[in-house]
Amino acid sequence: MNKYSMITIIAIVIIVIPFIHSGSNILGVQQLEYRWDNPGKFSFFAMSNHGEIEFCNTIPFWVSFEKFKIETFYQSKSLGSFSVNPSTINPLSSTIQEGIFSTDQMSAAQHIFMIFDFEFDGGNIRLDPNQFIILISLDTPILGIIPYSTTTQISGLELDEMMNNQNLSCN
Repeated sequence: MNKYSMITIIAIVIIVIPFIHSGSNILGVQQLEYRWDNPGKFSFFAMSNHGEIEFCNTIPFWVSFEKFKIETFYQSKSLGSFSVNPSTINPLSSTIQEGIFSTDQMSAAQHIFMIFDFEFDGGNIRLDPNQFIILISLDTPILGIIPYSTTTQISGLELDEMMNNQNLSCN
């Protein structure tokens, strides 16, 4: 093999590696599992006072994300959002990350959250749970500069069940 072929092969490898890394992050964030740090003890009210989420990387390579965000809406009005800052998770393992809840109307959000916590624990229905919408978004840049986001819309009850999940694939 001559030196020009070797230089070409090295250049191709150097160019391809960042694309493979970005592709693995995109695949990884779509396969990521998560739950509240204390399984079975999640409540929207506790989330409004900040807290920790356990992330489980189910694939055999590292996964990185820039931001994980849970946005809460009732009757199309924002109640606030819970955000986790950048993280890298080792292959086939889990990590616990601290999150921050932010809102412009803390007392109103906490009041609505307490009502839904009561309803989801079997109490009387006072607010329509079909109007309690959650948007979960994970941001990971492609090649470190091109924004890429995965957003999922679920109901408040689905988030409650997901965060109270006892088993993740990493356990």
